[in-house]
Amino acid sequence: MMLCMSRMLRRGSAFAARLARRDRALSLAGLSCRHYSTETAPHIPGMEYQDAICTLNTLQTNASALEQVRRERSNPQLQLNAMRGFLERAGLTVDELDHLNIIHVTGTKGKGSTCAFTEQILRNYGFRTGFYSSPHLVQVRERIRINGQPIGKDLFTKYFWQVYGRLDETKDAHGGTMPAYFRFLTILAFHVFLQEKVDLAVIEVGIGGAYDCTNIIRRPWVCGISSLGIDHTQILGDTVEKIAWQKGGIFKPGVPAFTVRQPGGAMPVLKERAKEIRCPLWVCPQLEDYQVDCGPLQLGLAGQHQCSNASLALQLSHTWLQRRCLPADHSFPVTTVENNCTLQAPVFSPSPIIVKGLADAKWPGRTQTLKHEEVTYFLDGAHTMRSMQACVQWFRETAAEHERSASGAVARVLLFNATGERDSAAMLKLLVTCHFDFAVFCPNITEAIASCNADQQNFNVSVENMLTRCLDNERSWRLHNRLGDNEGTQLLIQDSLPRLPEHRGDTLVFPCILSALQWITQGRDSVLADPAKSTLPVKQSVTAKAAPLREAAEIHVLITGSLHLVGGALKHLDPASSK
Repeated sequence: MMLCMSRMLRRGSAFAARLARRDRALSLAGLSCRHYSTETAPHIPGMEYQDAICTLNTLQTNASALEQVRRERSNPQLQLNAMRGFLERAGLTVDELDHLNIIHVTGTKGKGSTCAFTEQILRNYGFRTGFYSSPHLVQVRERIRINGQPIGKDLFTKYFWQVYGRLDETKDAHGGTMPAYFRFLTILAFHVFLQEKVDLAVIEVGIGGAYDCTNIIRRPWVCGISSLGIDHTQILGDTVEKIAWQKGGIFKPGVPAFTVRQPGGAMPVLKERAKEIRCPLWVCPQLEDYQVDCGPLQLGLAGQHQCSNASLALQLSHTWLQRRCLPADHSFPVTTVENNCTLQAPVFSPSPIIVKGLADAKWPGRTQTLKHEEVTYFLDGAHTMRSMQACVQWFRETAAEHERSASGAVARVLLFNATGERDSAAMLKLLVTCHFDFAVFCPNITEAIASCNADQQNFNVSVENMLTRCLDNERSWRLHNRLGDNEGTQLLIQDSLPRLPEHRGDTLVFPCILSALQWITQGRDSVLADPAKSTLPVKQSVTAKAAPLREAAEIHVLITGSLHLVGGALKHLDPASSK
């Protein structure tokens, strides 16, 4: 981390000097440098990808960004006003965003998967797609995709310095303010999509909807709301009704909006929001209701819960195609919004291109399975109660299929972490039903050996707090499994833990993701056994506890509770994702 910061400071000084020299040159030529069109934005030579990422990370913690968050919590409307100001300082206008032909999607669970299905379908039609999502798993470039692929390091670096340079050189005239991390990346995504001339952009909301910085979008072609539940309660409210009000804030007058069947009191709130905004709101049919000649629709994303996401994606892509590509007199019907503004979305027969799009869709870190020799990893970034329920159902069904073909006994291991205000004890209670032989806990730190892995650095939570949370999670697991509270638990060193006759529910806490994975796999995954990977020393007592893992024919590992945990694991399990 310190290496990364020192590089950033050195490069930052050079960057400032280059800007100053360029400003003087432009001044002598009688030119202004305070505002650029998107066509003439400069690229600063010599600024590398890691320098860009380290500089980006300063927007997590700089004083002006933290002051923005504090001030705007009491007046959320300020967020959108500030976003418009930053957008203009970056040389963009809200009018330009209208040309991106946007599909805007929010929700609590499944909004990213819905976007992935939608983007794949429209890409299969031959459109050049942009896709903005969050968070990233391994590299921040994943948040900004062109034709389904994260933009390259060179392209990210080029566009990063264009946008950052404009904001940096105008900050003195605006009280020294710079946009916070997510706000900056949203502006960067818009800039990239405009520069790369995408045919459409699928935009996933960050948090909520009404006051999310993506909601400066004025004229999307269609909006979608996936399944709602409880999450981000400090920002969105502590009931599903309050959260539904926030999510419905992305509705726009006259723009078709779609949602799936919603729990509890969410649907009446969405109906009221649609009526208030004068937006036709359609409820998606069940996936099995669509008329397909080739049998049941096949989905590229696993899990029963993906069916509602796929249905929502079908309606979003179908509506976009109708409204954007058909003549005005054949386009999507404009509905007069009466008192009852909720309509049943029409069932249609998906074209072969749409059917293939659903089957081709990929969304890493969500119900993903990786098999490495005798170790199978089940990765799902579930981090709410409803998403964890879906994860448990998926894991039990999928792991059972793998176990039926196993050559002998299978050891089940849980690798878990949760962050923020989430009720990890309640999520762990759901996971007890999976009957794990070991439960392993670690913070979202990829590896304990210092390295400049800037893409996955988080400056908003201290290491001490992360480790304390892990110990609390370990304690909750033991209580759920009636193992008693082990107050002597230590990171890596578990001498005070008794060896259980059956190892079901046995627990360990590790200081980083790599050390946890290395202990779980016991040298049986050649990717993790690579000599290039650092290995922390482990006491003999901890090694002895792993005997059942060495003796089992196969090891099945569920990694869940946090998308950041899943991303840190994928960095080690899929080395190509870091290149």
